[in-house]
Amino acid sequence: MREWGLDPRLFVSAVSGFTGVFEDYRKLRRQRRGSPHGQDFRIGAPYFIYKDKADRAGAARGHYFWQDLLVAREIHKKNPTRHIDVGSSVAGFVSHVASFREIEVIDIRPLENNIPGVIFTQGDITRLDIKLEGVADSVSCLHTLEHIGLGRYGDELDFDGWISGFENLCRLLSPGGTLYLSVPTGASQRIEFNAHRVFSLPFLADFIGQRMCIERVTFLDDHDNLYENVDLDSVEARGSFKSNYGLSIWFLSKPGSLPS
Repeated sequence: MREWGLDPRLFVSAVSGFTGVFEDYRKLRRQRRGSPHGQDFRIGAPYFIYKDKADRAGAARGHYFWQDLLVAREIHKKNPTRHIDVGSSVAGFVSHVASFREIEVIDIRPLENNIPGVIFTQGDITRLDIKLEGVADSVSCLHTLEHIGLGRYGDELDFDGWISGFENLCRLLSPGGTLYLSVPTGASQRIEFNAHRVFSLPFLADFIGQRMCIERVTFLDDHDNLYENVDLDSVEARGSFKSNYGLSIWFLSKPGSLPS
């Protein structure tokens, strides 16, 4: 319903909160009349916000909060020579990293802003320029791989597009380099067209383990519980922590040694 411009929860919040907000509005107007600065601040057109009184101090939860925080901290700690990101949130993860170092970004969508610390290239990771093979010692791709090939962002329909996307992420890396990857993960592996794919932990462990060295995995379940250093052979991991739409964050390295 939200995709069609209808948000029932917002409507209910507005109905239940209107009386209290309107009374506050009237009270503020009365206070203005008695204030020595009443003429300095006119009361403009109402812009009522109904739900914020019940909110907490920020949303320190969810897929994007945790992946952006944990991976940005890791990049800060490792301080790679060249870091390339593919498709991650510019307003979230990319800006986190750009606050302390330069980051190169590849995205199939255009970016109109010039952002300090961000070098942007519009491109398709399924069609990697040969000049980019092995150029970076650090690569990230957060909450992006699951979309490739579903056409949501103007990319070509390709049922196995995520595979070529992953393989090209690996090709970006020099031997010994680090790949940070996150994707939606749950017990039921599926495509929810045209939004995304949801992968299972055992499937990813097998697929990735044949191509990269798995250094560690962090998992966020449906209830926002964070599990670090996941044992991929555990009962919980084999069942993807009984999640429907969780998140797995993979810290990977490319076989081989970094060039001296």
